[in-house]
Amino acid sequence: MAMTAIDRTRRMLSLVTYLRERPGARVDEVARAFGISSDELISDLNVLPMCGTSFRGGDLLDIDTDGEHIWWHNADAVGSGTGQPLRLAADEATALLVAARAVATLPGLRDGDRDALLRATAKLETAAGESAGASSRLSVTFEAEGGVFADVDRAITERRRLRIRYYSPGRDELTDREIDPIRLFAVGHTYVEAWCRRTEARRTFRLDRVARIELLDVPADPPPVEPRDLSEGLVQPAPSDPEVVIEVGPGGRWVAEYYPHDAADELPDGGLRVTLRTPDPATLRRLALRLGGDGRIVSPPELADSARDAARAALELYGEVA
Repeated sequence: MAMTAIDRTRRMLSLVTYLRERPGARVDEVARAFGISSDELISDLNVLPMCGTSFRGGDLLDIDTDGEHIWWHNADAVGSGTGQPLRLAADEATALLVAARAVATLPGLRDGDRDALLRATAKLETAAGESAGASSRLSVTFEAEGGVFADVDRAITERRRLRIRYYSPGRDELTDREIDPIRLFAVGHTYVEAWCRRTEARRTFRLDRVARIELLDVPADPPPVEPRDLSEGLVQPAPSDPEVVIEVGPGGRWVAEYYPHDAADELPDGGLRVTLRTPDPATLRRLALRLGGDGRIVSPPELADSARDAARAALELYGEVA
């Protein structure tokens, strides 16, 4: 079963207690105890030093590893038994209460998690006293992506299929499809990796492009696939993908910074000749329109013609307005 953000949070909370009781624990033994790989454990350990009772240096968890053992250098200072009681300033209490109430309204949140959140909110209100008054006059409304995230997270946890209406900017169209979600991840934006039943292939969907979502009473059954390695970014062209050549002026040099490419050769005018690969060259037509006079597609010829036609059609629309 895929690991959700909530599942990982629960694991890391358990990890803190586990490490407190086992100073100098071995990485392989801890990983085995939690049923994860050593790499996943190291990833958790890289996050824990950013957690604590406040963002002051001495209140953060001072945990590190040499790859073989794990050391917690300030376990006593940060521990619940000997550390100072947590005190929230009025603005901190207000921010927590507003955020907690907003999260509790998210569609798709599991009933158990919602109940736990409401209980914690009530306790926080009591502890905050008069400071809680300001939070009752504030409210937060999430954008649509928040509801989509909750539904996807629930579908992954309950192993259920989703029906979505998805916008594909490269083709400028909405499509309806059923997907078996595999995992959520964030690389700049939040995405769901899923097995698409429309194409019978693994696909990645950006949550803010999901126009409609429905949780189905159908078990999700994606075929076993290895999670993609995202260490080099979301877009990782294959050597077999079609080659595209784009020439940009000085104002379009940013293309070489944002798009993985095979080559970026300097041009006499201060621009670049960028050679890149993409599984779907048509998606670069939008890039050509965005560049305007700062760039053009050189090859393949059919893509250059398509971009030229799209630009001409756009200009004709402006002529109609005039």
